[in-house]
Amino acid sequence: MLQTPSGGAGHGTAATDSGLMSIGTVLNVLRDEFPEVTISKIRFLESEGLIEPQRTPSGYRKFTAGDVERLGHVLRMQRDHYLPLKVIREHLDAMERGEAAPLPTVGRQRDGEPVLEVSEGPTAARIGRAELLAAADIGDEELQEWESYGLLAPLPDGAYDAEAVTVASLVVELGRFGIEPRHLRAMKAAADREAGLVDQVVAPLKRHRNPQTRAHAEARTKELAALTVRLHAALVQTALGVRLP
Repeated sequence: MLQTPSGGAGHGTAATDSGLMSIGTVLNVLRDEFPEVTISKIRFLESEGLIEPQRTPSGYRKFTAGDVERLGHVLRMQRDHYLPLKVIREHLDAMERGEAAPLPTVGRQRDGEPVLEVSEGPTAARIGRAELLAAADIGDEELQEWESYGLLAPLPDGAYDAEAVTVASLVVELGRFGIEPRHLRAMKAAADREAGLVDQVVAPLKRHRNPQTRAHAEARTKELAALTVRLHAALVQTALGVRLP
């Protein structure tokens, strides 16, 4: 069985080790560490082969404590290491086979000093349109509407970045409160401005001829993106006079 790092999602499964859990129970367990996780996200990870929950005769998903532990590993590696789902799946499968499987990183040690490496392939998972529709549990007309507002956009080859699943899931969640996609255009415009500010800072590094410097630009972009997201959340909380857990 996979070993759960300290602070991982596995701490919330003790009370349910003796039985199987519904997807709603799993969601509640995971949200302690991953507040943005959704049922759609869990279903998508299942469709990508990251987990294989049992099914009742009626078709309902039932998860073991091991399934929840594995989900925690997947979500943690996405959040902390920005690893593609394919790499995460191969890493966890190797661990469950008992093989030595060090966590993939963007660098290696050379003469005791870390050296950044540039990935030759895409750094994020990509999904097709049909997969996105299934993961978000929406129809094609809804997706077209969201695209018209700029909330989602396909890549040049027609596929989508895996983050599109998160965006779509959050749009669905907000819709349950009566917030329609057209209301979110202001949020998209604000996000674009924030992204533009980050890109302005790292642009000189991205244009550098040295591959290690370009790799450093990617790491700097992720760091700045995390800071801007935290600042945005803090400003919204301040404006509303609330504090999120």
